[in-house]
Amino acid sequence: QSLSFPISVLFIFSASGLRPMGGANESSVSEFLLLGLSRQPQQRLLFVLFLSMYLATVLGNLLIVLAIGTDARLHTPMYFFLSNLSFVDVCFSSTTVPKMLANHALGSQAISYSGCLTQMYFVFLFVDMDNFLLALMAYDRFVAVCHPLHYTTKMTRQLCVLMVTGSWIIANLNVLLHTLLMARLSFCGDNAIPHFFCDVAALLKLSCSDTRLNEMLVLFEAGLIMIAPFVCILVSYVFIAAAVLRVPSIRGRWKAFSTCGSHLAVVFLFYGTIISLYFNPSSSHSAEKDIASAVMFTVVTPMLNPFIYSLRNKDIKAALGKVVAMRFLSTR
Repeated sequence: QSLSFPISVLFIFSASGLRPMGGANESSVSEFLLLGLSRQPQQRLLFVLFLSMYLATVLGNLLIVLAIGTDARLHTPMYFFLSNLSFVDVCFSSTTVPKMLANHALGSQAISYSGCLTQMYFVFLFVDMDNFLLALMAYDRFVAVCHPLHYTTKMTRQLCVLMVTGSWIIANLNVLLHTLLMARLSFCGDNAIPHFFCDVAALLKLSCSDTRLNEMLVLFEAGLIMIAPFVCILVSYVFIAAAVLRVPSIRGRWKAFSTCGSHLAVVFLFYGTIISLYFNPSSSHSAEKDIASAVMFTVVTPMLNPFIYSLRNKDIKAALGKVVAMRFLSTR
């Protein structure tokens, strides 16, 4: 339900043929060109590579969701958040990669104005949700390590559902504000986006309007949305480290830290790529750096997450084995 209002707004944009506001002598841009990787050699190889990574992303993350949903032992807060993260990663990758692959297959680079705004909306939405879910997972680990005796009473299913629902609502409101402000800008000249998706920084570069308000919103308001969960993650791990260091045995310390290792790896991967994408003014971005960061962020990271979480997790491995075995037996 939290998605219905913003989707309705975007539908109205598309149905009404919304165009950016311009002056009398300006010709509005009706579509953009997603140049992306079109300037790179070996286009066929890149197409096969990105298609393979996208299929691996969808398959890996959906297997995680299926394994958690079918194994009663994994119906815990930690795996509830993980299944939501896997679902968001599938949606995030599906927002950008299929359009890039379709354009390549059709020999086209075009995306409509309303389609570009819609894509930007969902890219921002799933970035925010990744951010919130990583913070919720850090809080879950904090309670599990620092307050193990009260874990079941604090991390109730009702609280987990409430926190995830609240994250969806906040993310939608945040992204809707960005999209509405972007819709007010004029695009009357160059329509070539040096990306394979409609990134906010690239769109701000193309606008012939004053983009200072939009840039300030990206830096401050969107920065706050990113920084607050990141601070939550840092504080959680400070308390976790302090609690683990009080454990007398080295084996006990390693066991406690091992429960957080996968999450930490994903956190470093997520924030390492997002900082270079969204925490600089549009004037300081280079196209090459943006494309490299965007590929890492939108394609590689969602693909690696299920492997990171299942690599050293015996419970996930066992659940995945059951899912594969059930599928194999059902085909015989």
